Amino acid sequence: MPNEIQILTVSELTKEIRKTLEENFQKVTVIGEISNFKAHVSGHWYFSLKDADAVINCTMWKGLNQYVFFTPQDGMKIVVNGSITVYPARGNYQLDIRSMKPSGLGELQEAFEKLKKKLDAEGLFDEQYKKPIPSFPQKIGIVTAIDCAAFKDMVSVAHRRFPLVELIIAPTRVQGIGAAESIVNSIKFLNEQKNIDVIIVGRGGGSIEDLWAFNEEKVSRAIFSSKIPIISGVGHEVDFTIADYVADLRAPTPSAAMEIATPDIREIHNFINEFVLISSRVINENLEESKEKLNSLTRSYGFRIPYELVKRKSQQIDITVSRILKNIEKSSIVYDKKISLLAKSLEAFDVKKTLRRGFVLVEQNSKFVTRANKFNKKQNARLKFYDGDVNTR
Repeated sequence: MPNEIQILTVSELTKEIRKTLEENFQKVTVIGEISNFKAHVSGHWYFSLKDADAVINCTMWKGLNQYVFFTPQDGMKIVVNGSITVYPARGNYQLDIRSMKPSGLGELQEAFEKLKKKLDAEGLFDEQYKKPIPSFPQKIGIVTAIDCAAFKDMVSVAHRRFPLVELIIAPTRVQGIGAAESIVNSIKFLNEQKNIDVIIVGRGGGSIEDLWAFNEEKVSRAIFSSKIPIISGVGHEVDFTIADYVADLRAPTPSAAMEIATPDIREIHNFINEFVLISSRVINENLEESKEKLNSLTRSYGFRIPYELVKRKSQQIDITVSRILKNIEKSSIVYDKKISLLAKSLEAFDVKKTLRRGFVLVEQNSKFVTRANKFNKKQNARLKFYDGDVNTR
């Protein structure tokens, strides 16, 4: 029948639509504003692109979105490349995105200002949270790419200014894909090390796209959460990033950051030499001043009274000692005379002298006979003469 109506199932119709769309829109470039952006735990991105009159759902898979150098935000205007796909189960069509970039520098600047305003409102820029930078660090952590000129400049400055310092390097991607995550991981790594006094986060100059990793929210929060003070040295003096506002101190360049972090050893030497000279002069002046004060005090009336008192007491002591010595001398003479008299008295009783004059001692039974009535005629006796003894019967 020529007028017979062809009846299609829903699946058949959806299949025809899918075939038409996917064959005719295999490669499209679309500009629009991001809405309802969501980064899924799987790593895929889901959001919508819209303009004043229409909205289209978009998907960007993990393997592709890792090449995007910035984090998309609601309201940001972007240019994407991709293809139209159809999800038959729901009858929805969507834009399967392969690449993404901001529609212009204005979009990045707008995202910059938006994040800056947000973090400022949360207090991440407040001075009360800024940690002091140590004056004499022993260990400095460096977060940067080790193959860049900025790294070499920082090492050169450290060796020139303060060769005693130890540098702990955390090699980091600072530009392009995965740079923000690399910076965050390096900051966390250095915070896990021991005795690091300060961290420098930096890189050389570049375009706003080159420096964008330092404008990412995750980097700002990692800097704010760091227990170790952080100096930001990103780009040139005219370049400002969100990291500069959050860091404990901002330096105009990476080299300047190392200048700030390290003392100048020449200045230390000069300070020590000057300190020694000034200290010696001050000590000598103080000694002379103290000596003059002491002399002045000892010459004063208040000091003369005790001094005269000491002199008088000393003289009294000398007089007393002299008197004691004289008394000892007199006593010695008296005792000498007494001893002489006693010696002469003892000589009068000396038996040998008595015997020498012709006297005889009579001894019986080992005793001297002093009286005639005590002499026993019947016993032997010994007669003791000066020149010898005689036994009698």
